[in-house]
Amino acid sequence: MTGSASQGQVLGIARRNVKRGPMQLLEQAGISIAAGVDGDTRGKPGRRQVTVLSASAWVEACDLANTDQPWLARRANVLVDGLDLRFCEGAVLHLGDDIELLVTGELEPCERMDEASPGLRLALADGWRGGVTCSVKRGGTLAVGATARLRLPG
Repeated sequence: MTGSASQGQVLGIARRNVKRGPMQLLEQAGISIAAGVDGDTRGKPGRRQVTVLSASAWVEACDLANTDQPWLARRANVLVDGLDLRFCEGAVLHLGDDIELLVTGELEPCERMDEASPGLRLALADGWRGGVTCSVKRGGTLAVGATARLRLPG
């Protein structure tokens, strides 16, 4: 393994099957190169196939915005604990035994965050608190509770 690595855990999995639709919480989901999170409307191949959010970054952003929103309000696909996702473009995120995601960049917050709670968009915009975008390098089945490892480039 190259670069440094840290380990955490998958706390949540979600998808939306229609654009701007509600997020559906899942206990497990297939993740593939062809479709991202199975059934998710944004899963086509590209830089934003799967989105991942750090639980601690979400709590920090909510504290800054003086709100208590569930993580599903962020509209990300995967919630992880124990990983620092800030400024990690080019890192590989290993989920469970099989899944590998390439971190392609910062998941920039949109106006929907201020619809959830005024000030949340600004709180998420600083320091990559909004999470990361990923492309699928290797798919598999992901379940809540799976290990999550971040391997930094280098």
